Amino acid sequence: MKKAILSIAVGLMTITAAICNPAAAQTKQQAKHMEKKILFVVTSHDKKGNTGQPTGYYLAEVAHPWEVLHNAGYEIDFVSPQGGKAPVDGFNLEDPINKKFWDNATYQQKVTHTMKPSAVDASKYAAIFYAGGHGAMWDFADNTELAGIAVKIYEAGGVVSAVCHGPAGLVNIRLSNGQYLVDGKKVNAFTNEEEAAVKLDNVVPFLLEATLIARGGIFEKSGLWQKHVVTDQRLVTGQNPASAQAVGEATLTALQGMGK
Repeated sequence: MKKAILSIAVGLMTITAAICNPAAAQTKQQAKHMEKKILFVVTSHDKKGNTGQPTGYYLAEVAHPWEVLHNAGYEIDFVSPQGGKAPVDGFNLEDPINKKFWDNATYQQKVTHTMKPSAVDASKYAAIFYAGGHGAMWDFADNTELAGIAVKIYEAGGVVSAVCHGPAGLVNIRLSNGQYLVDGKKVNAFTNEEEAAVKLDNVVPFLLEATLIARGGIFEKSGLWQKHVVTDQRLVTGQNPASAQAVGEATLTALQGMGK
């Protein structure tokens, strides 16, 4: 009986507090909502250097992490360097997860009407994820607006993750103390050997593995096309398309470990 009375009293106190201070109650509700949002970054670049070959974001590297995080209750928003419709590569709808993503009307609208970086409020997101696709090599690394968004999310206690060529977005991110985000952390990405295997090592503007090492990253890798994911201090990175789902799972684990 005493426990029941105490429970009712606590409930009444909570309701009274919300009535007396609606702004605080609203702020708490907004904070709870913001913790369930993740920002996906996709490329706006659609050509592989001067080869004339088309590229863009790699569909499976969006769809597979999306399914993991969407199923866990997170809302996903999309941003690209130029905003608007993002070019897509690896368009394989025989992959059921790719098809599930592509046929989702809400997310089809989002990925074909991506936000510009200037429209992003970083405080709304618990994580930022850089999707791969060769296009990322041309328009991720030097985008200071995207880097600034990632710094705000990371320094607010959020997660930064990337897969395959997505870590191109990490190479020039400096934290508020001037240190590169990847400096001293275990990191992973499309390897020098994989770039050579697809005969684009002399086409891309830089090699991801070499550049991440030059920035102080402790580079880990597996053999060609093998799944490899590493997490270090809220930084999650994966090697190639085969790692995409596992990057989504590792990002989810990192978020849950922080209670987000």
